[in-house]
Amino acid sequence: MFSSDLRVRIEATDLTTFPDASVVCGPPQTSDKDAHALVNPVLLVEVTSRSTEDYDRGDKLSHYKQLESLRAVLFVSHRERRVTIVERGIDGAWSERDVRDHESVALREPRLDLAVAALYEGVALESG
Repeated sequence: MFSSDLRVRIEATDLTTFPDASVVCGPPQTSDKDAHALVNPVLLVEVTSRSTEDYDRGDKLSHYKQLESLRAVLFVSHRERRVTIVERGIDGAWSERDVRDHESVALREPRLDLAVAALYEGVALESG
C-alpha cells in the first residue's frame, strides 16, 4: 500500500496523478516515461473534497478505468459516512455501489473487508 506521495500514471491517456492511496499486489511496475510513477495498481482510493469530487468521480475515474491492472476504486465521502465502490467484474464490466455507516467495504480482488464505521472513526465530516 502506498500513500498519496506516489504518482500513478495511466499510459493509455497520458495522465499522471496522485491518488490518496494505491495498492499493488506483486512487484510495483513503473512507467517508462516516469520512473517514479506506478502503472500497475489493483486498488485506488480517493477521499473526496468539495473542490475535487466532480473531477474524481468523473474524468479521473474514466482515466483510471484504462489501467489494465485496476480492479477497484474507492471514493471516501467527505460529507457523509459513505464509500462508493467502483469495481471491475470478472467479465471486465464496471459496476458501482455505495456502502454506508453500518455496512462494510467488501472487495473480491484485492480481498478486503473493512467496516465503514471504522474508516470514519474520529473523523469530523464537512457540513453543507
